[in-house]
Amino acid sequence: MNCGEVVLANVQFPDLIGIKKRPAVVLFEDLGNIVVAGITSNTKMKGIPLTKKEGAIKDSVIKTNYIFTIANELIEKQLFSLTKEKKLILYHNLEDKIKQLRK
Repeated sequence: MNCGEVVLANVQFPDLIGIKKRPAVVLFEDLGNIVVAGITSNTKMKGIPLTKKEGAIKDSVIKTNYIFTIANELIEKQLFSLTKEKKLILYHNLEDKIKQLRK
């Protein structure tokens, strides 16, 4: 998996009871573990807009406050890749969040 790939993944709920297929964007991969940011179609949520024109099934939001690690085996398929410009927006957003945590 490469950074910026949007994938369909089997994501476990925090209550550990259920699993659902959800889109997510790959941030990085290390030793078979993939760190991703969740994507939601609830465009009222905070995050980075992702449009149908960019490849999303429907207008969505990359939730940079919803980052988690999944095993490579939980990836169903690659859906599309973010543009270089969108990847830069994503990483600048993540850098800003890290800077806020350091304060």
